[in-house]
Amino acid sequence: MNIRKEIDVSKPLTAEQVRMLEDAEKLPVSFDEDCPELTDEQLRRAYRATERNNQSVTVSLSPQSMEKAKSLGKSYPTILSQLLEKILNNNDLLKKCL
Repeated sequence: MNIRKEIDVSKPLTAEQVRMLEDAEKLPVSFDEDCPELTDEQLRRAYRATERNNQSVTVSLSPQSMEKAKSLGKSYPTILSQLLEKILNNNDLLKKCL
C-alpha cells in the first residue's frame, strides 16, 4: 500500500502529520524492481544533500575509526557529522557512549 502526502516543509508539522510519520516509520520496507535495495557500493557513495551552517572543529580519532570513516566515501565528514548529531539527540545512545 502506497500513501502519498504533500508536506509544506516551511511550516511546522501538525499533530496529524506527526502521527502519520510515526505510523509510516513502523511499516515494513518492501523492495521491488522499481525500488530495489541499495547495494553496499551505492550506500558508500550516498550522502544527504542538505544546506547546513556547520562549524569546523578538530577531533582526534583512532586510526581504526578514521579508516572506517574513510571507507564510507568522500562524504565521510558529513556522515560523521550526521552520526554525531543523531547520538547527541538520542539520550539512550548518548548514555551508552558516556
